[in-house]
Amino acid sequence: MEQQAVLAIGIFLVTYALIISEKIHRTVVAMLGGILMIVFGIVNQETAIHHIDFNTLGLLVGMMIIVSVTAETGLFKYVAIWSAKKAKGDPLRILLVLGFITAVASAFLDNVTTVLLMVPVTFSITRQLRVSPLPYLLTEIFASNIGGTATLIGDPPNIMIGSAVKELSFLSFVNNLTAISFFILFVTLALLAVWYRKQLQTSTELKQGIMQLDEKDEITDKKLLRKCLSVLALTIGGFFVHQIAHLESATVALAGAFVLLLLTGEHYLEEALARVEWITIFFFIGLFVLVSGLVETGVISKLAAQAIDLTGGDLTMTAMLILWMSAFASAFVDNIPFVATMIPMIQEMGNMGVTHLEPLWWSLSLGACLGGNGTLIGASANVIVAGLAAKEGHHISFLKFMWIGFPLMILSIAISSAYVYIRYLM
Repeated sequence: MEQQAVLAIGIFLVTYALIISEKIHRTVVAMLGGILMIVFGIVNQETAIHHIDFNTLGLLVGMMIIVSVTAETGLFKYVAIWSAKKAKGDPLRILLVLGFITAVASAFLDNVTTVLLMVPVTFSITRQLRVSPLPYLLTEIFASNIGGTATLIGDPPNIMIGSAVKELSFLSFVNNLTAISFFILFVTLALLAVWYRKQLQTSTELKQGIMQLDEKDEITDKKLLRKCLSVLALTIGGFFVHQIAHLESATVALAGAFVLLLLTGEHYLEEALARVEWITIFFFIGLFVLVSGLVETGVISKLAAQAIDLTGGDLTMTAMLILWMSAFASAFVDNIPFVATMIPMIQEMGNMGVTHLEPLWWSLSLGACLGGNGTLIGASANVIVAGLAAKEGHHISFLKFMWIGFPLMILSIAISSAYVYIRYLM
């Protein structure tokens, strides 16, 4: 192996190890790793920029702007209180309803954004009912990762896959992933309901307290809400037809974002842009450049060749390898750098004679997104919820989370294996 390839692998592994260790912020590490690829001449700046997926970045920025403005209306608090009242204040029913709402929201919003909106309301409801918030928080974590699997815009791995594979439209993700994701969600919620049914008990008086809340009080600006819902509906509609209209998904998201800012005026412009998670955006940029070093030195093509040798080029074996490897890797490391590495590897398999790549893309998506439920560090949403819980005096330990999350993750991947095999490989 030539010297540049060895150097690229060394930089990649050191960067990855530092990201896993969480000793230094992952964005700083990823950016420095990418910069080192350029400094040592592994890739030049022009090539590095070429490898940055601006479609992924544009889609993320656009959706972040729309969500930040919509959050100002109080819509998400309204939905949470409304759902709790529809559940008649029953703690177990509320668990199921909040889990379902979290999953649906995560299918269209970033998972981290979804849990940031849901968790404060969850604490409010559980305080009213005088029950532990932990079952609700864990359920919302699992639901956010499962719901995020369902669409192109639900989870960063899907955004990255959809951007890399132009044939996979928003509708392709809906047709191939939504049904199985929500089947896994219902199985997961049923098991959690059985697991927590004895813990979630409260008095009739406390249930009545929930019923007396007025969700309408949470809507702070009806005029803004109408604008946000109109733009959000048009944007989601745009995702369904973006391929027919020959538009990238980033164009649709950014168009929606800036039409909304046009309608709302300059008052929201600076605030909305300030709320964009620029830390996440630069994390992506660093990763794209980091992986470019492996692509340009031929490391990725060698890994692809070894994977094909291991499975004998058999499509079923390759799909199952990617599905399970993605799940276990994503349970212990951030799924974003893992998927960033896997995408060019699967593309290289296509250049080596694997003609039907679609099962491999869906296997990567299911494994990377659902694998996040395996441990507390498996997805960004998990870490965010644990941090918010700690501020409220409720500690979620690594082992306590894994005791529940890992078996549920294994079950979801087993269901996914059956689905991929029956639908694509039989």
